[in-house]
Amino acid sequence: MSHFAKIQDGVVTTVIVAEQDFIDTQEGTWVQTSYNTQGGQHTLGGTPLRKNYAGVGYTYDSTRDAFYTPKPYPSWTLNETTCLWEPPVAYPDDDKMYTWNEDTTSWIEVT
Repeated sequence: MSHFAKIQDGVVTTVIVAEQDFIDTQEGTWVQTSYNTQGGQHTLGGTPLRKNYAGVGYTYDSTRDAFYTPKPYPSWTLNETTCLWEPPVAYPDDDKMYTWNEDTTSWIEVT
């Protein structure tokens, strides 16, 4: 069994677990996705598939052959290698929790 995403106008509308034979009988566009793929890496050391695991509402970019989430903030940019959104300022590396503030384009510590 594999995971498959149904794509409509470049957007994932459904994600299911099924056999390829079943998918071949379905209408619409279905694209296989890997539960263990994130940022172009397979978390278990296998072969990554389409940069990221698909989710409902995600974009499927057929040119990149990749899935990626909706853009979280206007200031963030898509990393072309990982197809993950990146903030203009790196997340602090001090073991504290932060939330993004789009108005100031900075991380604010959660207290």
